[in-house]
Amino acid sequence: MITSLLIANRGEIACRIIRTARKLGVRTVAVYSDADAKALHVRMADEAVHIGPSPARESYLVGERIITAAKQTGAEAIHPGYGFLSENADFAQAVLDAGLIWVGPKPDSIRAMGLKDAAKKLMAEAGVPVTP
Repeated sequence: MITSLLIANRGEIACRIIRTARKLGVRTVAVYSDADAKALHVRMADEAVHIGPSPARESYLVGERIITAAKQTGAEAIHPGYGFLSENADFAQAVLDAGLIWVGPKPDSIRAMGLKDAAKKLMAEAGVPVTP
């Protein structure tokens, strides 16, 4: 069981993840940019780490900062929420390579779903109806 979770996102999705984690007795770590320093998800989390300036490309999209924040706070796992890094297979793999738990699809699955033809083939093989 995970005891500490870093949420690599902001806003409502981060708040929802924090609420659920709290119900499960899991300690939460929020990350935030300059613009989000006083945001609700930052106040709700057990701990919060500043990851950079306001533009997402300089904060929420910088995977190394997210992983460093997880390690600094003792978080065992990273939940990407949606958007930002949630569909980035390289980031998912970097999380695993760092010895952390990735709360999301396996990197290979993320890659496959990002390629329309591969995703369609994978779904057909799994018995999911697909359009011709």
